[in-house]
Amino acid sequence: MIVPKEIRTYCPRCKKHTIHTVSIYKKGKDSPFRHGTIKHEWEKKGYGGQKWPQLRRKAKTTKKIVLKLTCKECGYIIHKEGIRIRKMEIMR
Repeated sequence: MIVPKEIRTYCPRCKKHTIHTVSIYKKGKDSPFRHGTIKHEWEKKGYGGQKWPQLRRKAKTTKKIVLKLTCKECGYIIHKEGIRIRKMEIMR
């Protein structure tokens, strides 16, 4: 699916329709110091192994692609959940 690099949509901060630049949202690297991560590593130590069952096979073949819309006037960022699709491309 090809998406235009600029979309005119509603900005909640400006309270009107403005032009937004479109990019595909990418998740940042997980912090190793989060409470859940530290606790999980601690419980994996020693005998007993994994705390919960490991997922052996994937059920889904695609992921929902999230669009990151940035307002050109005020810089406000909106995350817009997309549809399930194999590949999304931004028009140049």
